[in-house]
Amino acid sequence: MARLTVADAGALIAYLDPGDAHHADAVQGLIDVDQFLVHPVTLAEVLVHPARHCTESAVLNTLISIGMRESQMRVDAVALARLRAESGLKMPDCLVLATAIWHGTDVLTFDAQLKSVANAQSGEAL
Repeated sequence: MARLTVADAGALIAYLDPGDAHHADAVQGLIDVDQFLVHPVTLAEVLVHPARHCTESAVLNTLISIGMRESQMRVDAVALARLRAESGLKMPDCLVLATAIWHGTDVLTFDAQLKSVANAQSGEAL
């Protein structure tokens, strides 16, 4: 069975930036999976800096070429609000966590709070 994970913006930005402190770990984290999912808001966040330099299409193609799929899940607003209220996470991190919960997979993140909450939600944070 193919290994799947959900990546947060920080992990993807680290993957794309060889100068990032987490670059090597991000590369390894994405090598260790067959595919990775991103929430559309997460993907938009990753593409902000490239959009400033008109390179967002190239970055998007790079991410697709290494196994990225954009999650098509719908999140109930009440459930998302409850997740944010209970976890204390910011909304972008709640979207990452909700995507992982919905797909029944783990989270690739270097954010300590998101990692802790993901582990507590019966998922696993890499």
